[in-house]
Amino acid sequence: MIEMLAYPVNISMSAMRVHCYIPHRGKGASGRPGRARCERRGMLGHLYDRALGGERCWIRHEDGEVRPLPATRWLGARCPDDASGDAFDEVFDEAVTQMCTGPTIELGCGPGRLIAKLIARGVPALGIDRSATAIRLAGRGGAPALLGDVFEPLPGTGLWQTVLLVDGNVGLGGDPRRILGRAAELLGRGGRCVAEFDPEVVGVHARWVRLESARDVGPWFRWASVGVDSAAALAAQVGLTLTSVRLVGGRVIAILAAL
Repeated sequence: MIEMLAYPVNISMSAMRVHCYIPHRGKGASGRPGRARCERRGMLGHLYDRALGGERCWIRHEDGEVRPLPATRWLGARCPDDASGDAFDEVFDEAVTQMCTGPTIELGCGPGRLIAKLIARGVPALGIDRSATAIRLAGRGGAPALLGDVFEPLPGTGLWQTVLLVDGNVGLGGDPRRILGRAAELLGRGGRCVAEFDPEVVGVHARWVRLESARDVGPWFRWASVGVDSAAALAAQVGLTLTSVRLVGGRVIAILAAL
């Protein structure tokens, strides 16, 4: 079920006014990976919410690799220890939002830093996320956002000019073709999907991962790291066309057009 959370009156858009800005509708924590649920709420769970609240968490892959969870970056805050790899990437955020033309929807918006940036610039924008904590933070920051699953019916399907997929969300559920197919469904003719790909990966590397902290362990879930070498083929499979690739501060963004 999709829910819209109310926003404080002093934010530039209230929940009532959001409807005027978006297009009208168009046409077991340590258990075995195989038992995990692959929807965002089940995947990230309470540890994701706690990371957004400041608790340090990390991502453990099934092969033992461990990486920090970049929650500070998602919050749009500066990390005092740049060596942590969790520093706010202002250059990237600016470049990505400049690529968004017309009404924009972000799938997996988290706390909504990019949506807030677009709204401040006067670009109609809406975020979607499964975390109630993320949606509350988005509202506080001036980002209109809906609580719900990106694969459920969404406002403006078939009419959005830009679909935004960054911060690893092209690998949602371990199935990049499915999430890119969803982006294609949401786009209007001539629209574009602005998607981030992994510069360190070749092909599609889907695996089991989980979130951990010093005092807790989350459930295993599927996620994929997707190399930009796969962008053209994946786009073609869902009716999109790769039109350009851009390197921004070591991160890779591809434009996939609905021609």
